[in-house]
Amino acid sequence: MENISMVVFDMAGTTVNEDNLVYKTLLNAINDAGFELNLSQVLELGAGKEKRQAIRSLLANFYGEEDETLISKIYEAFIIELTNAYANEAILPQPNVIELFSKLKEKGILTVLNTGYDRNTACAIIDKLGWREGVEFDALVTATDVSRNRPDPDMIVFAMKRFNITDSKSVIKVGDSTIDIMEGQNAGCGMSIGITTGAHTGEQLKTSNPDMIVNDLSELMPLINRANNSIESFA
Repeated sequence: MENISMVVFDMAGTTVNEDNLVYKTLLNAINDAGFELNLSQVLELGAGKEKRQAIRSLLANFYGEEDETLISKIYEAFIIELTNAYANEAILPQPNVIELFSKLKEKGILTVLNTGYDRNTACAIIDKLGWREGVEFDALVTATDVSRNRPDPDMIVFAMKRFNITDSKSVIKVGDSTIDIMEGQNAGCGMSIGITTGAHTGEQLKTSNPDMIVNDLSELMPLINRANNSIESFA
């Protein structure tokens, strides 16, 4: 690994505690269109994906349905319902996230949020939390900022280019779904770390071969410090 210069965090389930509200809302939108899925199916196949792609994957996998007009109709209903849900339901920072962001800033390590949400939804969540780009975190990259979404590495590459980072080994990706881990691996990140606070269990996360699985964000700073100290000891 290189000296850590950036940590890219997923939002829902990783840095934001919303009790799987997005996937419950996605489930409702799909079932309201005449299907019968359950939350476990939505979490297993849809977690971490750009949400239109999540609908596409779920319908194709469980029903062999590939009608793009129907997918768009469900997505539009989902966005309306999700906007209302986020306006009315509690959204909280994950435990220890603000402390971690602060420690990263002290170390001169960039904090980037990335998400399968569109930018409008992501910004609404951040506003509700009272977070500000350039204060609590350094940048936000959303599904609508890039042409390809997870597990493709485009969002991480986008963030690296913004801050002129050329070596992906100096970047850590942290997320609560297998597709987050795959995204980090495809970007060539120095570490791709799973966390059990969101969509996928530890056993599910293991299927993507993460470099490590943690249960709380407080576990990350010691890992980063050890990684940087190891690099410095060989300098």
